[in-house]
Amino acid sequence: MSIQWYPGHMARARRLVQENLKLVDVVIELLDARIPASSRNPLIGKILGGKPHLVVLNKADLADPDLTRAWVDWFRARGLPSVAVDSTRRKGVAEIPVLVRRLVEDKIAPLAARGRRPRHPRCMVVGIPNVGKSFFINALVGSRVTRTGNRPGVTRGQQWVRLARGVELLDTPGVLWPKFDDPQVALKLAATGAIKEEVFDVEEVAAWLAEWLLQSFPRALEERYGLERLPARGYQVLELIGARRGLMGPGGTVDIFRASVYLLKEFREGRLGRFTLDLPPG
Repeated sequence: MSIQWYPGHMARARRLVQENLKLVDVVIELLDARIPASSRNPLIGKILGGKPHLVVLNKADLADPDLTRAWVDWFRARGLPSVAVDSTRRKGVAEIPVLVRRLVEDKIAPLAARGRRPRHPRCMVVGIPNVGKSFFINALVGSRVTRTGNRPGVTRGQQWVRLARGVELLDTPGVLWPKFDDPQVALKLAATGAIKEEVFDVEEVAAWLAEWLLQSFPRALEERYGLERLPARGYQVLELIGARRGLMGPGGTVDIFRASVYLLKEFREGRLGRFTLDLPPG
């Protein structure tokens, strides 16, 4: 499957991130805990340069907890502070300002030693669309200050917000790369909702996800949909789900498109369980 999606506002968002880097001390890189590798912009190193940054695995409530811990350890082993959060329940977010201040201690300490009052640390959030950036910022602030939604690219503007411990945060739009070189990455991004459904084949993505579940977590399909005997292929799973849920089309046949949309929605909402599609390298 070929997916190419790089709308104009995403190109502007990348330029905006690069322009705003000089205004901040720390960058918070927000990833989807279900796909920590696939949800990373491969150009992030070039974009940020040597700017200190913190890796945050969002939507940890939807991901496999053991693999989330493994990913946190993997990032930390490579010198990148990392933490997992559940923005919807505000779990783990209280640690963020503490970690941000820790990353700028080497700048603050000399000023304090000279008797100068240092300014508040400034940070910005970057990430691809639909990793929950607005919900994450709202959880940090403790109130609803940015527009939120469940479709990619909702946040278009930017604003400064004050966090705990005097940390200031600049909200910025997400960044997406212009080309998906790995088809598996594109499938994972589509399955988790990072890409608009208008630009990919919903049935193909749902069939791929069904096949992944067949191979990795067949009991999740059996228990969720009451399937006694699982078929061998993803499209056959979609047919069974459609029949179980009454998603029928003309002539009494299963509407595969509706079944595909249904499975993707169930997966994204965690109805089948907590899954991580990316494994830590090595």
